[in-house]
Amino acid sequence: MESMALNLFGDVYAGRRVLVTGHTGFKGSWLALWLRALGAQVTGLALDPDTQPSHWSLLGLGDDIADHRVDLRDAQAVCRILDTHRPEIVFHLAAQPLVRRSYRDPVGTFATNVMGLVNLFEAIRTCPSIRVLVNATTDKIYAEHTRPEGYHETDPVGGHDPYSSSKACAELVSDCYRKSYFNATDSMVRIATARAGNVIGGGDWAEDRLVPDLVRAAALNQSLRIRSPSAIRPWQHVLEPLSGYLRLGQQLWSSADFAGAWNFGPGASGEINVQQLTAKLGTHWRALQIELDQTAQPHEAAILRLNCDKAVRELAWRPVWSIDTALTRTADWYRGFHESGQVGSTGDLAAYIDDARRLGLEWTA
Repeated sequence: MESMALNLFGDVYAGRRVLVTGHTGFKGSWLALWLRALGAQVTGLALDPDTQPSHWSLLGLGDDIADHRVDLRDAQAVCRILDTHRPEIVFHLAAQPLVRRSYRDPVGTFATNVMGLVNLFEAIRTCPSIRVLVNATTDKIYAEHTRPEGYHETDPVGGHDPYSSSKACAELVSDCYRKSYFNATDSMVRIATARAGNVIGGGDWAEDRLVPDLVRAAALNQSLRIRSPSAIRPWQHVLEPLSGYLRLGQQLWSSADFAGAWNFGPGASGEINVQQLTAKLGTHWRALQIELDQTAQPHEAAILRLNCDKAVRELAWRPVWSIDTALTRTADWYRGFHESGQVGSTGDLAAYIDDARRLGLEWTA
């Protein structure tokens, strides 16, 4: 993997000290894999994986990454990690990320997603080595609307459920710290927030997520009960927003002009409803018998569309894989794992980079 990483993202990550919070999670573990391939010196700060199996454990990166199991709500522990490792770039992915769990545990959700972020910012204030922070929030931070052009970065934040609201608060906290503490002419810390759509890909076993639920049902040859079959989401392979985060970090390293909020989504082709995604995944692996869950469900937005014109225009970023390619790669990953124990993440990353190079994307040059 190291050899293929040459000339990616201007080599800004090669040899750089990078902290990833939430590295044991689904998206965080994929980011840790990519950063190691880029030659970064990676430190991870997270809780233990909350699924078995877990993508982090299967990757076997423990010998290559400084792996710390720390709760963001422990301010002193967070400070110790930053003091010890002196990161230069921080990718903040640690969170309580599940909508339905947030209904069951609103206090824990707000404590982690808001006060955990405050603790991280306070640690950053006393850590002079840090130059860049990319805070991954979510597309669900927006106050709901159904306009066909989707959500722009300038739209008001809101959030109906505790998860969405906590992440909207995280956006406000980020903006507050940027203006209050990191906006002076002598401040070297540059802060951006990244709002990504629904991610899919191999190695996700989280509860109450559509693709992991589909995979579990397919592996057991069981029918699947789905809720909100007509709900539209911006589905994208996990490597898509990660390429956006890495591109954003690269640009922030060079210029404070890239501070602020950014959307990373799949475009119109990836904005399909739950029932369509279920049917498409079935064509790539195993068709499933679907049942509609008729029980009362907590509120979730009916339509989520992201407008990514800003990232396309100013970061020269755009998606690499279509929804069909993303689903094929996802299905192949789980098929390989269930049939032979194969973990295809390195192969997926290599294929993604190859395809991005064929498209001539700037971050590959």
